[in-house]
Amino acid sequence: MNIPIITIDGPSASGKGTIAEKVAARLGFHVLDSGALYRLTALHALRQGVDLSDEAALAALAAELPAEFRAGEVWLGGEQVTQAIRAEAVGEGASRVAALPAVREALLARQRAYAQAPGLVADGRDMGTVVFPAAQTKVFLTASPEARAARRHKQLIEKGNPANLADLVRDMRARDARDAQRAVAPLKPAPDALVLDSTAMNIDQVVEAVLEGHRASRG
Repeated sequence: MNIPIITIDGPSASGKGTIAEKVAARLGFHVLDSGALYRLTALHALRQGVDLSDEAALAALAAELPAEFRAGEVWLGGEQVTQAIRAEAVGEGASRVAALPAVREALLARQRAYAQAPGLVADGRDMGTVVFPAAQTKVFLTASPEARAARRHKQLIEKGNPANLADLVRDMRARDARDAQRAVAPLKPAPDALVLDSTAMNIDQVVEAVLEGHRASRG
């Protein structure tokens, strides 16, 4: 069955999760937040006391990850962890875990299983380059580190969490470098991806650009 797939890749806090949700809602497609799987792996490892540099142990943990996605909520072993996986420490851990080849391999089949009718919108770092290289529509969504840090800062403050903008900009740059320089599945646009810089765009404009790109890819 030829299932239409839209991939949306990009760096941390580029807004790809929000865009993926809205595009999927417009099209009636399923959604895969691949970053959540890496965040869940990091959270589970931290709670289990597994060293984030122990590749073999992390891969084994990822392969048996007791994760569920229900109605917009993320569950780990029967516990709702939708907000817990968005903590900055978990995000940093996820970036480290995602650089390990054995962990990525352990999660690959799980990610591809999300491709179900009527279609899928998948967001992450390597959806268009590794996980779904034959996807019909590929988007690479980016924005300046300062713009992305400001968005993350606003989210954290609105949720009552402490946040320092300068620290967020520094962390964003470090995470970008780590994601782009890793040996396996580095963060980069697929050769046939539509590259969108959302620094000066609002959410609705980005959604429309993605939808237009999808319409164009269908001929």
